[in-house]
Amino acid sequence: MKKKNTKILLVDDEPDILEIVGYNLMQEGYQIVTASNGKEAITKAKKELPDLIIMDVMMPEMDGMEACENIRNIPELREVIITFLTARSEDYSQVAGFDAGADDYITKPIKPKLLVSKVKALLRRLKEAGEQDSETLNVGGIEINREEYKIIKDDVEIALPRKEFELFYLLASKPGKVFKRDEILDKVWGNEVVVGGRTIDVHIRKLREKIGDELFKTIKGVGYKFEV
Repeated sequence: MKKKNTKILLVDDEPDILEIVGYNLMQEGYQIVTASNGKEAITKAKKELPDLIIMDVMMPEMDGMEACENIRNIPELREVIITFLTARSEDYSQVAGFDAGADDYITKPIKPKLLVSKVKALLRRLKEAGEQDSETLNVGGIEINREEYKIIKDDVEIALPRKEFELFYLLASKPGKVFKRDEILDKVWGNEVVVGGRTIDVHIRKLREKIGDELFKTIKGVGYKFEV
């Protein structure tokens, strides 16, 4: 993925944040689109189809959580990476962000060089995911389509945010394998992306809710063989 072809949507109600973050990312060669609230973010996302959305949580008219949930329901934006850029670092806030469909969480204030590094890491994971061989897995009566990011259970499609899908696909691809947490974070989030210690637990909980706890348990090794 060439930088000049990579589009990033910045969403924040503070003009200074949009200017500073946008400037540093444009210096790296990325295309930058901006929005100042959640409603505008949804409109811009539909029109621009960005590769990455960096969005504040607390905004007027529509906050980042609601905007994220809406964006995740748009088929054309199924593969977009969404990360929250916010001053709220509490665990409950991060959990709510992941529940809304976010892929990552960046806490303000952040130094420009570190932000650029995180953006590169997030986009690199997108590139690597796109270069992987297309494959469909059938595990425990569930069809997992890697190319289309679809999970089919009992002829019903289950919609999952990107990171939940990638986590489930990783675990299902090697039933019975004992995955270390560091290995999961590296393969799903990238070792240069810093996420909270509860990130995996939150995603596993959401997967159990959506896939079904009993069925989840019957898939040998999926979601239950971890090493801290």
